Amino acid sequence: MTKIRVLLVDDHPVVRTGLAGLLTATEDIVVVGEAADGAAALLAVTAAEPDVILMDISMPGIDGIEATRRILADGYAGAVVMLTSFSDRDRVIDALGAGAVGYLLKDCEPGDVLAAIRAAASGHAPLDPRVAGALLPSRGPAPGAGLSQRERQVLDLVAEGLANKQIGRRLGITERTVKVHLGNVFRRIGVADRTSAALWARDNLV
Repeated sequence: MTKIRVLLVDDHPVVRTGLAGLLTATEDIVVVGEAADGAAALLAVTAAEPDVILMDISMPGIDGIEATRRILADGYAGAVVMLTSFSDRDRVIDALGAGAVGYLLKDCEPGDVLAAIRAAASGHAPLDPRVAGALLPSRGPAPGAGLSQRERQVLDLVAEGLANKQIGRRLGITERTVKVHLGNVFRRIGVADRTSAALWARDNLV
């Protein structure tokens, strides 16, 4: 079995220790590194080559949002999932805008963390329901109006059942770029995974 490689980034040792214990108790996940701040995370990504990064937001020096932006700019092809105490809308938007594909709150259930890691590693965008709810407008424009042309193309191919790699080949873009577009699509239409996105597309797009 190929295990999902995870890098833990949090400035609190007790949090990292707790997460490491949770993850190492599974059969399909392995912790390949830890970092106490954003600067250390930048170095650890190269050394550990993780599939998924669990990233805190509030850290000394380079915070999690800026670290995510820099890591992805350096060509990291995996997924960043924010695990933080902050649920305010602006911070969520900043994190997802920096390229994070998921956003969890630290008071979530342990099983939710494991599910989010597995979902992110499979190309999905795990969002805490409380976060997803905060992003949904009470009254919005017509369905799909906020999507760019490329985002709509990606969504159409998701609705056809194509995987990220297939979508990338069809559109001539990298798999990481597909993941970024999908994260934006999920956020704009208010869903948390590709199955929900596909159903949304079939119901709302022609």
